[in-house]
Amino acid sequence: MNRTFVPDTTALLGRSLRHIGRSPDTIITTAIMPVGFLLLFVYVFGGAIRTGSDHYVNYLLPGILVMTIASGISYTAYRLFLDRQSGIFERFRSMPIARSAVLWAHVLTSLVANLISLVVVVAVAFLMGFRTSAGPGAWLAVVGILALFTLSLTWLAVIPGLTAKTVDGASAFAYPLIFLPFISSAFVPTDDMPGPVRAFAENQPVTSIVDTLRDLLTGQPVGSGVWTALAWCTGLLVVACAAATAVYRRTT
Repeated sequence: MNRTFVPDTTALLGRSLRHIGRSPDTIITTAIMPVGFLLLFVYVFGGAIRTGSDHYVNYLLPGILVMTIASGISYTAYRLFLDRQSGIFERFRSMPIARSAVLWAHVLTSLVANLISLVVVVAVAFLMGFRTSAGPGAWLAVVGILALFTLSLTWLAVIPGLTAKTVDGASAFAYPLIFLPFISSAFVPTDDMPGPVRAFAENQPVTSIVDTLRDLLTGQPVGSGVWTALAWCTGLLVVACAAATAVYRRTT
């Protein structure tokens, strides 16, 4: 590793965070849609959905948190696209800085911004009646899983950010990720789904992640699903990071 990697990444991270600080609408926009879904499903559909939970918001929140991350990472692709179009990458190449620091600064910016959005969503959920019996260890595990999921999707977002031809193309890739929770256990149990839909829902990454988060937040024993969730997140992170790094080296 380049010995200047850490200070270079820190400096570039500060630059990206200052940009977000000057336009807080990024975080606000990221949180608006998940909060809107939270309000819609709890107050409009919640009474008609049977989940076995006393309060539907307790069942719903883990899926909304995953959706928050899926909608937030599109801004990573957007910011990378703007940097590439503005020629800032070429300017950085002429400076004695670690090349990988540019990507890592964007990735860590996404992690910070998404964690702030998640805090906003959780705060709204508490105002709506969300309650949890999770202890400090369970909350730490929840934060760790969400952070790992954010990193894996962010590295995936780096690829369209570096390869897209238009700004719309850079951010549009996140749309399928946003709707993936709808075909999972995020909003309703999978038991009553039609056969093929249920098979897909029970074997896609969102279901294992959401179920693990739900068990942690409700104080239930975490089964083997946690290892499935970690395997999905870790596998996606490794593949996406390798692919994004290769694309970065080729395009710059």
